[in-house]
Amino acid sequence: MLDRLFVRKKIKEFLDEDIGYQDLTTDNLQKDKIIKAKIVAKEEGILAGIEFAKEVFLVIDPEIKFSFSLKDGDKINKGQEVLVIKGSGKSILKGERTALNILQKLSGIATTTYRYIQKIKNQNTKILDTRKTTPGFRAFEKYAVKVGGGYNHRFALYDMVMIKDNHIVLAGGIKEAVTQIRKNLSPMVKIEVEVSDLEQLKEAVDLNVDIVMLDNMSIEDMKKAVEMAKGRVLLEASGNITLDNVAEVASTGVDFISTGSLIHSSRWLDLSLKF
Repeated sequence: MLDRLFVRKKIKEFLDEDIGYQDLTTDNLQKDKIIKAKIVAKEEGILAGIEFAKEVFLVIDPEIKFSFSLKDGDKINKGQEVLVIKGSGKSILKGERTALNILQKLSGIATTTYRYIQKIKNQNTKILDTRKTTPGFRAFEKYAVKVGGGYNHRFALYDMVMIKDNHIVLAGGIKEAVTQIRKNLSPMVKIEVEVSDLEQLKEAVDLNVDIVMLDNMSIEDMKKAVEMAKGRVLLEASGNITLDNVAEVASTGVDFISTGSLIHSSRWLDLSLKF
């Protein structure tokens, strides 16, 4: 679970964006009353973000109560109640869209990730996300990947070295890039190098980097790469990974498969809130 102070700060930003200075519709209703509302699944999937959804309502109104909720990672079916809310009808209306947006998006990511995991459940390969995330929402999206059974790649530019094709061009080659970066780098920081062919792979392995990303390699070349690496470095396959080919990629013996589609191509799970 993410740090609650961080979550509350972000949710306040989300609510400022949606409510602004006033909810012109709800605030101009003359009456309010205590309402029981429920969020219901309209399709099956993996739930993610339930505590964030609760926090939305609590930021608006600390008097809101929850009489029932499932937990993140639960499998949900069509028609199943996910969360039951009791409190001011006006407060619930103000938080409805923001809470649903978070819950639907994160549950969609968790569901997509789960489907990838199921495709390779008999393999030792781990599924990773990428930095292809929504600006300002990365921590939530990467959390949802973990809920779905996946693993997080580096969170940002500051927590791991990844030397990609443009870095290699800028530095003048793989050896030059690794050498230059290592000069001021703590030995505790992992180095990953992206390669596009087996010749580059050999160069990276000989430099004793920690991880090599096999970018858009064919299945046959990935098999050869696994043989060449022989446990000297960890191998990550990336590029055009789909539900249709992920099992075949995992069968090559790579350690990791990374795909941005877990996040950027996930369809929101269909949920609704009703009084």
